[in-house]
Amino acid sequence: MSDDLIAKKNGEVIEGHRILSEIGRGAASIIYLAQDQKSKQIWALKHVQKKVDKDQRFLDQAEIECKVAQALDHPALRKIPRLIKKGKLLRTTELFLVMELVDGLSMERHPPATFENAVDIFHQVARGLHHMHERGYVHADMKPNNIVVSDNHVAKVIDLGQSCKIGTVKPRIQGTPDYIAPEQVHRREITPRTDVYNFGATMYWVMTRKNVPTALGRGDSLMGSKDDNLIERPKPAIELNPRVPEMLNELIMKSVEIDPDRRPANMHDVAERLELILGKLRAERSSRDLTSEDFDDETRVVAGE
Repeated sequence: MSDDLIAKKNGEVIEGHRILSEIGRGAASIIYLAQDQKSKQIWALKHVQKKVDKDQRFLDQAEIECKVAQALDHPALRKIPRLIKKGKLLRTTELFLVMELVDGLSMERHPPATFENAVDIFHQVARGLHHMHERGYVHADMKPNNIVVSDNHVAKVIDLGQSCKIGTVKPRIQGTPDYIAPEQVHRREITPRTDVYNFGATMYWVMTRKNVPTALGRGDSLMGSKDDNLIERPKPAIELNPRVPEMLNELIMKSVEIDPDRRPANMHDVAERLELILGKLRAERSSRDLTSEDFDDETRVVAGE
């Protein structure tokens, strides 16, 4: 799909924004580095194009992303201040999202090296998701690729295209197979505990580089039936990586419980637990008084990295 997209040229001016370079592509979108000609501010400009009728879902997701982002106000959540629609005869054929430029790499591309950095990032994300839930929305697609981290370890949650109001029952399965919650696959209510599961699966991957088994296999093939008892339980993260702190392993495994009622009640509880774990890790580091010449390899998430 993305190969058929019409790209803008560097220097071209689109809706008052000068294109500086292309920085990414999606199924029906291209993201540019762009400068507002009046304010001179640099933005990420997402151009979504409708080539065929089935591409309408990408326009719809972009509108949802903007609507949800504008209802939020938290440093860990990407801001989208403006949506620009274009088309003919009242039919939108393309749109532009003016998005906060997030400078960094995703956790998928560049996982944190130490447990302290990882838990710090997890804590920032959990606080952002809790804010989102307080405003009545669920992200519904938490995964390592949707967490961007700057050089100074500041985390930002991106991609709100699958977000929805708490309590939504979606007509079709939406989510990423390796992180999707059972209730998403079985088209039940989407709640804050859905984000808890997606986020728990994300933490599991960061700690082990393995994915939890989910009710949705790769290629959108259902595994088993709507009976949650048939979904394979993941091995404890600490079994795959003995370095994982016990308190963190406990939180992760509770977060990926098949039954939503067995997961932490809300993201605030997850954030509070992560804050406690982070404090413990920092106290342990302080007591070791490490230097660059005396680095304790046990602080690294994965041996050899």
